[in-house]
Amino acid sequence: MTEYLKLKKSNCVNCYKCIRHCPVKSIKYSTGQAQIVSDECILCGQCFVVCPQNAKEIRNDVPSAMELIKSGPVIASLAPSFVANYPGATAATMEKALKQLGFTGVEETAIGASIVKTEYECIIAEGKQEVIISTCCHSVNTLVEKYFPEVLPYLATVLSPMQAHCQKIKQEHPDVKTVFIGPCISKKAEADAYPGYADCVLTFEELSDWLKQEGVTIEEGQDDLEESRARLFPTSGGILRTMNCDSPDYTYLVVDGVDNCLAAIEDIKQGRLKKCFIEMSICAGSCISGPAMERTRRLPVTDYIAVNRYAGKKDFAVEQPDPKDLVKDHKFIGLHRQMPGEKEIEEILQKMGKNSPEQELNCGACGYNTCREKAIAVYQGKANINMCLPFLKDKAESFSDTIINNTPNGIIVLNEDLEVQQINSAACHMMNIRHASDVLGDQVIRILDPKVFLDVMATGMSVRDERVYLAEYKRYVEQSVIYDKSYHIVMCIMRDITAEAREKRKKEEISRSTIEVTDQVIEKQMRVVQEIASLLGETTAETKIALTNLRDSLNDE
Repeated sequence: MTEYLKLKKSNCVNCYKCIRHCPVKSIKYSTGQAQIVSDECILCGQCFVVCPQNAKEIRNDVPSAMELIKSGPVIASLAPSFVANYPGATAATMEKALKQLGFTGVEETAIGASIVKTEYECIIAEGKQEVIISTCCHSVNTLVEKYFPEVLPYLATVLSPMQAHCQKIKQEHPDVKTVFIGPCISKKAEADAYPGYADCVLTFEELSDWLKQEGVTIEEGQDDLEESRARLFPTSGGILRTMNCDSPDYTYLVVDGVDNCLAAIEDIKQGRLKKCFIEMSICAGSCISGPAMERTRRLPVTDYIAVNRYAGKKDFAVEQPDPKDLVKDHKFIGLHRQMPGEKEIEEILQKMGKNSPEQELNCGACGYNTCREKAIAVYQGKANINMCLPFLKDKAESFSDTIINNTPNGIIVLNEDLEVQQINSAACHMMNIRHASDVLGDQVIRILDPKVFLDVMATGMSVRDERVYLAEYKRYVEQSVIYDKSYHIVMCIMRDITAEAREKRKKEEISRSTIEVTDQVIEKQMRVVQEIASLLGETTAETKIALTNLRDSLNDE
């Protein structure tokens, strides 16, 4: 499947926001990157809109439009939501700007909308279809075609306004190509799926970039055309506002936004809706809230007012085509996804630390609504276990606690007010503290001299392996004190060297004792040697040197 949305890999981070907002979870997360699963995507564009890093980009079809213009005459079909994206613009000023880009002419897609709404009225008048869902929104159509085959019979078998308009243009001008310009990503897929209508689709963002590149400005203007009621189509309820909703047998409903569409489709599946016409749009607020409206122009209330003011009171004077020319079939698009059994789901849940239903928090942090949905995604290779933030948090805390509580070194963590935030069992043992809770939250002065902590905070220079005698606890320690400004904590790590210090002191005492004994021996031997030497008349120098060296070597130890 063609990629209409793709990822800027360098910008994607581990936020999972796109998964949270994707209604069909058609996003695969691997190697730290979000990737759109094309065959599952309905091109609602929510991932594009909500991405905080602007890491998604729409396929750029401006080069294709340029090629069409080079090859022959091209007429643009301009979506009526243009007045929301380009404040002050009219159909005439848009045509002037687009002709500077090379277009032969510009017509309003609202003309096609007039044709479509009339066909909807005919279907209602026939009364043969129990529930009728409007099919102007290709994302709604795709949602049903991929995920709800039971609802396929309720989709109106009518071309979209884009298709109806482009068909009309080509019937009147057989030699021209058509380019649809609007706020929708899914129209690109619709054009590819149904060739022969729109030859290319551009979003408003693409058009704005093209205009800027060519230095073309859209002027403001006035338009008082009365025969333009179908310009209301891109607003929520706009289709119904153009229709004659006078059938006593049908209820007329407006459903917009992904969640509401899913709820309505579920009602239809369950048979809870009877004899109704549903204007359905995947975008909340309909097309004026389309994902490819310029980011700075997403103002639903202001945009609604702009479109409402631009629309006339009467229909376009357009000849209605033969109904056979407006038929659009909808077929089930199979999704080849392997589903896990209960055993596989349970095994994955256990790897995520979910050993009981109570541990299934269903917090949605990973992007999935429930832990079980996440487990299914893991099985399908769309997600990984480490996307579970509570699991990672618990794992990290458990790992950290295991290290801290089992290290022989004493660890104390203070805040910048020198209050004890954490103390491990080794530190408690060193300072004769029965329970860590006895000192948590207390000033460190209660258990240690705070001077070293104050000095480290003041200078920003850590202390490393400083030998200190804790007189109160009769212990020798080597302590390191680190100040982490980013987390506003001071950490002290103490290694108990009391046994080493006592052993060293013991050796020193033995050495001193040995030296004293040696001195006594030397002194005694010297007297003896002197007495013998006086009798023998020999020097005592060599003996003295040997004994002195022995004493010095012991002293050095």
